Amino acid sequence: MRAGLRIVLCGLLGIAALQAAPASAATTCTATTSALAFPAAGPSQVDSAATITITCNTFGLTALATVRVRMCLHLDGGSLAPTQTTPRRMRNGFGDPLDFQIYRDPARALIWGSSATAATPTPVLLDLQYDAPLLGGSGTATTTLYGRIPAQAGLASGSFSASFGAANAVLNYRYAEALLLTPPWPTSCTAGGTSGATTGFPFTATAAVASQCVITTANNLEFGTVPGFIAANRDQTATIAFTCTGRTAWNVGLDDGLHATGGTRRMRQGNSDRYVTYQLFRNPGRSQRWGTTAGVDTASGVGSGATQSVIVHGRVPGPQTAPAGTYGDTVTVTVTY
Repeated sequence: MRAGLRIVLCGLLGIAALQAAPASAATTCTATTSALAFPAAGPSQVDSAATITITCNTFGLTALATVRVRMCLHLDGGSLAPTQTTPRRMRNGFGDPLDFQIYRDPARALIWGSSATAATPTPVLLDLQYDAPLLGGSGTATTTLYGRIPAQAGLASGSFSASFGAANAVLNYRYAEALLLTPPWPTSCTAGGTSGATTGFPFTATAAVASQCVITTANNLEFGTVPGFIAANRDQTATIAFTCTGRTAWNVGLDDGLHATGGTRRMRQGNSDRYVTYQLFRNPGRSQRWGTTAGVDTASGVGSGATQSVIVHGRVPGPQTAPAGTYGDTVTVTVTY
């Protein structure tokens, strides 16, 4: 009798072991992110977005079951400056900055943060539930990164980027699973449930700032009034102001006006055939004639992102004899970059 009793007990223990085995089923989650690629940035605000896709797989269940996964997605400042999130920054090959931001909402009001970089963590919370029949199952969740580059002056040109590696874009998750029943949700992304893990969702934010120059002012060159005969040189100056993106090479050229003959510029009296000759120079000594051939007779420099200016040195040479009247000419200013 005792031997038979022991045999029955062994059988019961064997059944219990078979029932407990599915509790060791494993759930793993992986995340991928599309690139956060902005259109050309510059003085105006631009927006972009990227999609994070999280796929969870459960293996090893032997009966109908439900799996619940609680996930938190954290973003720090990126590999260049992990602790700086307001603002986040991209940089070009020269290290010039371009401010941008990543938000949790389409209105771009709630900054996406991390428990590692904020006193009040602002990760994104996602809950995923799916069935895992027989040998397992899987579920997918998606969320969106909402990016914005604000309007900002003084930018340098070039290709900008910010990299978010697996240590900068972190997914914490906990999962709960139960046979035939729906388990309660894990208490958080790092506690409760059956088990959990940490993984990353690396991505890169990119933007390009094109070389650009804009002329802001071009003052008139006024030689004043001459009573009668032009006996001596009359010298005056004018200023041309413009703004170019940083590191943009520029050349400022001046054409010969509307009434030039040969290399001599001329002002004309109305529609008549009466003229007063004049010339434009790049230097105060008025020895370097100003023309339109880049690198030869233009003014040149490199953009700073702020307003820059050049001075036009004009001269009406004397002596000249011209009938009384008002003389003028129109010169076209061209900034090549």
